[in-house]
Amino acid sequence: MSYKIIVDSCGELFDDMKADGRFQSVPLELEVDGYHVVDDESFDQLEFIRRVKESRHSPKSSCPSPQRYVEAYLGEAEHVYVVTLSGKLSGSYNSAELAKKLYLEEHMAKQIHVFDSCSASIGETLIAEKIQESEEAGKSFEEVVAETEKYIKDQQTFFVLETLETLRKNGRLSNLKAWVAGALNIKPVMGATPEGTICQLGQARGMAKALDYMVNEIVKRTKECEKKILSIAHCNCPERAKQVKEKLEKLAKFKDIRIVNTAGVSTMYANNGGVIVAV
Repeated sequence: MSYKIIVDSCGELFDDMKADGRFQSVPLELEVDGYHVVDDESFDQLEFIRRVKESRHSPKSSCPSPQRYVEAYLGEAEHVYVVTLSGKLSGSYNSAELAKKLYLEEHMAKQIHVFDSCSASIGETLIAEKIQESEEAGKSFEEVVAETEKYIKDQQTFFVLETLETLRKNGRLSNLKAWVAGALNIKPVMGATPEGTICQLGQARGMAKALDYMVNEIVKRTKECEKKILSIAHCNCPERAKQVKEKLEKLAKFKDIRIVNTAGVSTMYANNGGVIVAV
């Protein structure tokens, strides 16, 4: 059976995935102080980071419309899989589900499944790769869905931010907490709950110690590392991502570790210098 894997643009696609016609990204849109940008190949990361830094307001994102998803469902692929960022963080999942309902009213022969990643960024990417792995192994549509849903339940996401300004601006963190963290150079180590919400795993003073804390948590919480693919997304800090990779390689043997720069929505959340890891 032919298949297509659609990932909303919060998920980073590696170059080999972009070159593979079976993958498609559906863009969200971003806005800061009236500056609107579509999160596609035209996204200018450095310009967006500059505007966010200079703004007193929080950047905002809007999910793809159902029509965007309906258009993505078009084509000859008989199996269509959609991976969205956590339904607790965005309306992207609901939009994709509504589009599925509308599309199948006229195209009953096609099979479509929408996955709530309960994650974001590179977590979505790994889920998309899992779908492809199952399809290439000759699994049925139902088997691919079941295996991927299990993978999502087992997946873990971790991240460390250089700055808490975006969280402060959008009301997820009080001004006082943000000020104290900034004054003391405290870096929270964050993760995702099984339901797809953001939680704090710990904290450390200074980025180096925070990254060490994150690395140790990853190794401690990950079973059978040698069977797992781990991916790292960074926001404009490739050397920092490389250091995280090297630290992980010293402590555990993973099946593979890949690094990618963040796309637009992930850039908005991670901000300049942020590092996101999923496994």
